[in-house]
Amino acid sequence: MDMHRYADRDIIMYASNWTHPNPFFGLSYITEEDVQGLMVAVQGLKSDKLDLILHSPGGQPEVTESMVSYLRKKFSHIRVIVPQAAMSAATMLACAADEIIMGKHSSLGPIDPQLVLTNINGDPQVLPVQSVIDNFETAKKTSVNSPRQMGAFLPILEQYTPGLIEQCYEAQKLATELVSKWLKQYMFKDDQGATKKARRIADRLADHSIFKSHARHIDVDDAIKLGLNVTPLENDHKLQDLVLSVFHATTIVLQTGAMKIIENHNGKAFIKTQPPIPTPPEVNQPQ
Repeated sequence: MDMHRYADRDIIMYASNWTHPNPFFGLSYITEEDVQGLMVAVQGLKSDKLDLILHSPGGQPEVTESMVSYLRKKFSHIRVIVPQAAMSAATMLACAADEIIMGKHSSLGPIDPQLVLTNINGDPQVLPVQSVIDNFETAKKTSVNSPRQMGAFLPILEQYTPGLIEQCYEAQKLATELVSKWLKQYMFKDDQGATKKARRIADRLADHSIFKSHARHIDVDDAIKLGLNVTPLENDHKLQDLVLSVFHATTIVLQTGAMKIIENHNGKAFIKTQPPIPTPPEVNQPQ
């Protein structure tokens, strides 16, 4: 409530429990139920300006699109404040803001899509879609230029089901097109070169060859160099203190068993809790 009075804007905290080891890590991702969570948090808010405090590992781009669509129908001006890290699809969500506020400790991340495949041992393996495309294109060239070397690619290609490569191309297009559209429509709406600038930033964020890893962190200085409209949190010490106080309080709650909290400044909240861990039955030992 103190932050709401100081900023004179509605406040929503969206935070996931993903920076601590947890067997239910998957519950921290952006999923369909988050739209419902935002509906709960938006209920009763009366301003057309929103500060969204965002701490998330990312998740489904399609759901992120729904979240952006909903929030943009409710608020004419949105600031995304990153108290620690907003990665992957959460970075995409931040790119739909008019302004991003980051501290020296804050990070965004690459938006290159990831794909979960089952390897030859039957174990799940997360791969950048760009690496799948690159492997396929290399195999195509090898089959023409050096057919005898194709044997090295067969174990890899056996994992690729029909239509998978096309799916990878479409996933790349979706990420870049969404971010490019949002940057042009919101963050750079008053910029004459909005289209070109937005596309350049989106392409760079989605380029796996630049970041090498989906887990790479983009700090405040790199985000500014990239061309995003980023304001250092340290520019306003009062706001910095309020944001970090809210975030630290939320972090304490997350450590008590919550996996995700979407809450407004009035205390109206959607909380996703982790399921109980089953305990093994007691075994009666013979006397």
